[in-house]
Amino acid sequence: MPSTPRASRARPSTIDGERPATGLLLTGGGARAAYQVGVLEAIADLRNACGEGGGPNPFPIITGTSAGAINAAALACGADHFDRAVRRIARVWRQFHASQIYGADSLSVMRSGARWLTLMSIGWALARWRRMRPQSLLDNKPLEKLLVKMVPLVRLPRLIRKGHLTALAVTASSYSSGEHVTFFETAGPVQPWVRSQRKAARDRITHEHLLASSAIPFIFPAKGIAVGDHTEYFGDGSMRQSAPIAPAIHLGAERILVIGAGRMHEPQGDAAANPTPTYPSLAQIAGHALSNIFLDALSVDVERVQRINQTLSLIPPEVRSQSTLRPIELLVIAPSQRLDAVAARHVGDLPAPVRTMLGALGVTSNMADVRSAALASYLLFEAGYTQELMALGRADTLAMRAQVCRFFGWTDTGAEVQTKLHT
Repeated sequence: MPSTPRASRARPSTIDGERPATGLLLTGGGARAAYQVGVLEAIADLRNACGEGGGPNPFPIITGTSAGAINAAALACGADHFDRAVRRIARVWRQFHASQIYGADSLSVMRSGARWLTLMSIGWALARWRRMRPQSLLDNKPLEKLLVKMVPLVRLPRLIRKGHLTALAVTASSYSSGEHVTFFETAGPVQPWVRSQRKAARDRITHEHLLASSAIPFIFPAKGIAVGDHTEYFGDGSMRQSAPIAPAIHLGAERILVIGAGRMHEPQGDAAANPTPTYPSLAQIAGHALSNIFLDALSVDVERVQRINQTLSLIPPEVRSQSTLRPIELLVIAPSQRLDAVAARHVGDLPAPVRTMLGALGVTSNMADVRSAALASYLLFEAGYTQELMALGRADTLAMRAQVCRFFGWTDTGAEVQTKLHT
């Protein structure tokens, strides 16, 4: 998708007097976030091919939601060495197993997912009498251990203080208040913002914030976070996120790279429709709901960007200079293929207990059953799937080589892109 400007409030035109303040937005999507890592690898490779390697962090402003918040925080914690940070993140995603994210063994699945299935079979009233109160379909305690290794947040304050990073922001949705909250950490004089049903809070980013932001509704448990003098319980930041690009703008970005986790527009007739329609399974309904949560808001916000861009272009420059509105360059990189279809090829890679549980909801191992694979596409933290998404992210980015170089202001020498980052 070509770069498009967006209106925002007036911001300083540069970070260091030479470069426009560049932001990165990593959206949500569970295991789909592997695609983002492939994009980042390609950007690192292109950066080196253009002779820009070894320079400052190309993304001084980093924002993320859900699994994208984890990737964003991991990248921010390596802001002093971009290539090395990308390698570290890619190493994790390239070797993924579901057991690193959630309990995938028989006992863990029995303790969490089986209770949900029991509720559907014996009824809520009887379940209440038996004191069955499951918090989520899956238990993501293993993710807590992974975050300690993958995201060394102890480095963040020093990196911000030394100027390697301007700001990091992650979003989460409060079940307690119903508000969408962006937690941000920065050394700059940024005032928290408040909009309809969404607000910002300056805070020290912790692993609890990342667990909250990535807590897919129903699938992973909510996380309690101290807000002022009380505790609120938060879930996935993609819920009720009406303006995913906004935090980067509020934090001062003038150009933003957005990496999506799904196709921005599905071609007509590409819905993999069943020639003999049947009543949708629970898996199809859940997958549809998650796609609505994770994918639709970004498409709407990008369209809003284009409309505001068109409006600004009609305003004479001398009049626009007296306004607080300024254009912001936007580059969107999103999958060129349906990730549901990719997931359908890898459902069989899931651990047997998880596969059995999802099978009860209607997920099948039939590669042609794309609709039921939508739910699995968010939970397939398995190397075969994540590696294929990473390869797709890399290929999509290299196919946009000219646009990427133009966005960053790099001079494309035409040099062959090396892949040494991937070893």
